[in-house]
Amino acid sequence: MSRPGQGVMMPVNGLGFPPQNVARVVVWEWLNEHSRWRPYTATVCHHIENVLKEDARGSVVLGQVDAQLVPYIIDLQSMHQFRQDTGTMRPVRRNFYDPSSAPGKGIVWEWENDGGAWTAYDMDICITIQNAYEKQHPWLDLSSLGFCYLIYFNSMSQMNRQTRRRRRLRRRLDLAYPLTVGSIPKSQSWPVGASSGQPCSCQQCLLVNSTRAASNAILASQRRKAPPAPAQPPPPPPGGPPGALAVRPSATFAGAALWAAPAAGPDEPAPPPGASPRSPSGPGGAPAPGQNNLNRPGPPRATGVSARASIPPGVPALPVKNLNGTGPVHPALAGMTGILLCAAGLPVCLTRAPKPILHPPPVSKSDVKPVPGVPGVCRKTKKKHLKKSKNPEDVVRRYMQKVKNPPDEDCTICMERLVTASGYEGVLRHKGVRPELVGRLGRCGHMYHLLCLVAMYSNGNKDGSLQCPTCKAIYGEKTGTQPPGKMEFHLIPHSLPGFADTQTIRIVYDIPTGIQGPEHPNPGKKFTARGFPRHCYLPNNEKGRKVLRLLVTAWERRLIFTIGTSNTTGESDTVVWNEIHHKTEFGSNLTGHGYPDASYLDNVLAELTAQGVSEAAAKA
Repeated sequence: MSRPGQGVMMPVNGLGFPPQNVARVVVWEWLNEHSRWRPYTATVCHHIENVLKEDARGSVVLGQVDAQLVPYIIDLQSMHQFRQDTGTMRPVRRNFYDPSSAPGKGIVWEWENDGGAWTAYDMDICITIQNAYEKQHPWLDLSSLGFCYLIYFNSMSQMNRQTRRRRRLRRRLDLAYPLTVGSIPKSQSWPVGASSGQPCSCQQCLLVNSTRAASNAILASQRRKAPPAPAQPPPPPPGGPPGALAVRPSATFAGAALWAAPAAGPDEPAPPPGASPRSPSGPGGAPAPGQNNLNRPGPPRATGVSARASIPPGVPALPVKNLNGTGPVHPALAGMTGILLCAAGLPVCLTRAPKPILHPPPVSKSDVKPVPGVPGVCRKTKKKHLKKSKNPEDVVRRYMQKVKNPPDEDCTICMERLVTASGYEGVLRHKGVRPELVGRLGRCGHMYHLLCLVAMYSNGNKDGSLQCPTCKAIYGEKTGTQPPGKMEFHLIPHSLPGFADTQTIRIVYDIPTGIQGPEHPNPGKKFTARGFPRHCYLPNNEKGRKVLRLLVTAWERRLIFTIGTSNTTGESDTVVWNEIHHKTEFGSNLTGHGYPDASYLDNVLAELTAQGVSEAAAKA
């Protein structure tokens, strides 16, 4: 069987383009740890193409269309996919196929793995199988693609030519991949720079070019040093097609390592196309615990032995961690700067960052104790009880003092001068509130138009409290829009890093999905609650117990969570944290949400105070 053509790949600004005025099916693919390009689903590819049309330099949040891909983002400028919780980076590409091929018809070929789940073949193999199927061939030999497998269409099975083991396969109809018609643009540097034909000299292009040159030099050096793979083709099975079998050697990477691990021996059977090799730690070739299914992107799960074997002696390992913060350079591109050490003659191995320790060892119920000094072990919040409507004018007047002769300065709400009428004149009307009236807040002394403060209060939570827009001082008891849920807290007999002599306070928040109320962004619409129950940790010392008491108060005032858009996944109408940081990592601090952190307790006390939750406010 001849392998159908893949189409033309033309890297311009990191993206491929089809030949001029020829329709092509677009398939986005990512490079897995076995150096094989794995296709995204048609739904995800349509989403990427839509984002690409709007901003070719932007980023694509994959979780918006596939819940299984929530941690993943594609940076279109660097053409890398990265996982936000681990920092793992993988190259991606935009590939093109004929519209009459399998992806153009929405046909997916899959094989059944050891767990009973179905895994899609690589796209070139899928097209080859479909081509043979349409020509009504009884069987197909995949040796021309580098795999020792035979496909039997009568029994819809796949057989390993070495082990004689059979697996089921199936042909499934799905959404067709996106179609595009384009022409090859003029040659451009990467990233886009001057079109003079000379290499761009901006700092970003110098970074990228240096990174490429360094990584290519290392890969070339390692290929020259790599011993030749033994060529011992297995004999063809009885009744099978004659001919020698050339099995493609697979390179296993430790994380994002640049160093290829030793190839599998001739006696070790190769995995099905698109699958991971058999792990020594997994009985019977079953995947080791925590190993990813390769039909979706995920961080590599190489064993400790293979990881150590893949790094040459004396080469420093550089973990690629998640880079917090915002900026024009995404973490995927920023992580590539590690390779620049190679340009200085220093060999570097990019490895996957260690996994965070999120939870403590198992604890029996008899070892769970109440927190001393904090009554109870559970707090529940129900739907917000609508209070009697408070007149916004009465609320504002409660905290304001009238100013007869205001100074000639700006009102920071409407940006009009205090000596003139409020900017809300004619927009908002309240009996007894003249637009020229000015008041001073009691404690902080900041002055505003009375009508401006009425407008600000009417646009808020309308809970009887008022917050100064200048200094954020809170008047009254501020409440939030947290959905109904449950908060539990107790002691566990384990210590946090940095607090070896104390036990740990564990807080468990649980909020179910539900319908948004009148105080939420989209009343009547369903909201999601991802990642619940959420476990958080505090040291059981005097300050830790103080933080817990204030967190209980904040929970009862519905200030811990709110409904909005997730900064991590981009999902809207979901439960998110509400500016009071929690430590969700028990035994490490790889994500910045764990211990040791000497300033955390003081910082969270300041955040609680900013929400109007403090011991002084409680006593007042």
